[in-house]
Amino acid sequence: MSSQSAISAPQDRQYSSVEESPTNDDAMLKRIVDHCDRFRGSALSRSLGQLTLNLFLYFALLAAIFFAFKSGAWLAVVALALPAAGMLVRLFIIQHDCGHGSYFQSKQLNHAVGWGISLLTFTPFGFWRDAHNRHHASSGNLTRRGMGGVDTLTVSEFEALSPVNKALYKFYRHPMTLLIIGPPVYFIFLQRLPSAGPMPYSKVYLGMKGARIWNSVMLLNASLLAFYGLIGFAFGFAAMLIIFGLVVSLAGIIGTWLFFIQHQYEDAYWEPQHSWNYTKAALYGSSHYDLPPLLQWFTGNIGLHHIHHLCSLIPNYKLQECYDASADLQKLPRLSFAESLGCAKLALWDESQKRLVSFASLKG
Repeated sequence: MSSQSAISAPQDRQYSSVEESPTNDDAMLKRIVDHCDRFRGSALSRSLGQLTLNLFLYFALLAAIFFAFKSGAWLAVVALALPAAGMLVRLFIIQHDCGHGSYFQSKQLNHAVGWGISLLTFTPFGFWRDAHNRHHASSGNLTRRGMGGVDTLTVSEFEALSPVNKALYKFYRHPMTLLIIGPPVYFIFLQRLPSAGPMPYSKVYLGMKGARIWNSVMLLNASLLAFYGLIGFAFGFAAMLIIFGLVVSLAGIIGTWLFFIQHQYEDAYWEPQHSWNYTKAALYGSSHYDLPPLLQWFTGNIGLHHIHHLCSLIPNYKLQECYDASADLQKLPRLSFAESLGCAKLALWDESQKRLVSFASLKG
């Protein structure tokens, strides 16, 4: 399969092999593609075991938070909210795998579990699945930016904007907006709206069909009202709103940071359509976020994002195994947590330097 046809890859093979080439780089890429291919597919016992454990731990933590709330132990509420948010991130990773069809062999079971978890993550399963698969099909492609990714303009595109649209883009890309305030607003409120159009500053944008979005979003909205209405009647609406609002907000901030840092780092891969290559975009445009073991566990191995983008049919619990078994993968660059903090200021792709830069780097 050529890099140009990778976007239309069938569902059971969401990555491309590289063209035959005498260069060592392409030979290595082909070895990695073939290696990752062997880790595709779920194991039912592992999927069910992980799902059961995650749900148990999440609801156990919620029960402890409710007890602390009713007892007036506010410090305990805050202290327990963070690991609960971490468990919600793990559950989101399972929902994410279900969206790729990698968590179970059964399409129906993937859909049922993914939709069920959406009641906890506040994220409409069908809409997010379709948008995220678009992101996989065009990640790192300057010509096909759109749904499912962090809006990223080139320096020349930004400089051509009107003053109002420049201000809007700067507001959107400000770390406080994008990474702190924005995530809770987006996960709790904006995902309740069936909107998939571009921001005013974006001219390169691929949208989605409104009817499909509407059905997914509105079905979840109705289900959220029923689900959390019952919880409110049973345990009190004030407790329900505060506790779930806190946990979902924290999980949204963590998840948004992960999604941001997976593709927004200085030497990430971006190319126009004519020179874009799926395999290179996956391995060089998706980070290996090298986290400490506990944080890697809470984030469901999603820091091994380059492997996930190369072959999204590898479930989260096989990603580390895939990495450990490949000397080639272990040679690729890693991004440490300390290094990642400096990436928050990056906002524009400089096509001349082929790297992401900050607004401060612009002349004048």
